[in-house]
Amino acid sequence: MILYRILYMLFIGSYLLLLRLASIWNPKARLWINGRKKILAKLNHDLQGETAEIIWMHCASLGEYEQGRPILNKLRTLYPRYKILLTFFSPSGYMVIKDIAIADYIYYLPFGNRLIASQFIQIAKPLLVLWIKYDYWYYYLHELNKRNIPLLLISGNFQKDQTFFKWYGEMHRNMLGCFTHLFVQTGHSKNLLSRIGLAEYSTISGDTRFDRVIEIAEQFEPIEIFEKFCGNNKVIVAGSTWPEDEEELDHFANIHTEIKFIIAPHEIEEFHLREVEKLFKRSIRFSILQNQIFNGQWPKTENISNDQEDTPNVLIIDNIGMLSRLYKYATITYVGGGFGESGVHNVLEAAVFGKPVIFGPVFNKYIEAIELLEEGGAYTIDNALELEKILNDLLSDSQLYLEVCESARAYVISKKGATEKILKYIQEKRLLTN
Repeated sequence: MILYRILYMLFIGSYLLLLRLASIWNPKARLWINGRKKILAKLNHDLQGETAEIIWMHCASLGEYEQGRPILNKLRTLYPRYKILLTFFSPSGYMVIKDIAIADYIYYLPFGNRLIASQFIQIAKPLLVLWIKYDYWYYYLHELNKRNIPLLLISGNFQKDQTFFKWYGEMHRNMLGCFTHLFVQTGHSKNLLSRIGLAEYSTISGDTRFDRVIEIAEQFEPIEIFEKFCGNNKVIVAGSTWPEDEEELDHFANIHTEIKFIIAPHEIEEFHLREVEKLFKRSIRFSILQNQIFNGQWPKTENISNDQEDTPNVLIIDNIGMLSRLYKYATITYVGGGFGESGVHNVLEAAVFGKPVIFGPVFNKYIEAIELLEEGGAYTIDNALELEKILNDLLSDSQLYLEVCESARAYVISKKGATEKILKYIQEKRLLTN
């Protein structure tokens, strides 16, 4: 165990050094470094004189925040006298949420050694900690366990090839042992935890993302700018796309100008947005369309020549945070990531609106994508020809289309309830009191 700790400390130091170097040219690394400057002093200043007890929720990034939000919302309603501390590891989560009044205190998670973790916890003094899905950091987990602060893993998802289940995974298993209880998505995860002696401390609760997307769908409010753009046309919404996804879509979009496309790239740096504009010939950025409509103009694009109709059929989203609502406007949805090593992104945001979901071939790590395929609410493709055939089939066969829509929505609704199971545990164990 001592050797593992030494290696872990070396990892922490190396990781920090590499990020400092990367921050010279990489904007995300720069945000990561600058956002953590004097962070303990800031936290200490903000919490000075705070008399309310703290519930701390940690998320790696924006996706995990959405996963934890149903619980956060319920806790704010049921236990209003507590304050919420929300932390992020990644800038892609923090930068989107930092100015939203969803929590009382929103910070980056300070990164470093045992002393930094100890100081952070000593300042925050959380009564209850919710760790969403993953992002395990030894010093934080160990310090919380040492102080007997209840620590719950929310929507955990484990695979047999993870370090926890290897012969050399003693330190990682020790991290899991720091949790008071582990709420996992599937029976497979529960069985893996049972193999390392954690059966008593784990429960199959399901995935809180189902509750979150249902909540988003139920609270949906129309967005005028998208209604103006879509009109009465068929609409294909492609979310969290990477270059490989966009290259599968561009031909169909360019020849079917009667269909509206909304493309929400996963990366919205200027260089990538320009590459997307090159692929989609009749495109316009959301920020430009917004400005044109505000000024009473009909949206136009500079990507096409003067002798062609100048109304764009592709809208490129150049901001973060709108995607989950955009799927409502789709006739058919496409979820990106399925052509990359990490795999497909969140298919539930699309399926909850009762729309067919299409994605690339890399999805085996995501049980919701597998089950959605099995239930008939989704399709997977290997290339643009397969994609175009599926799109044509769905657009031309109304009976097939309606069946796929119903299968997608029914699947999501059938998985509702993880949030209530976790809240029931919190209440039964009296981890919080009114």
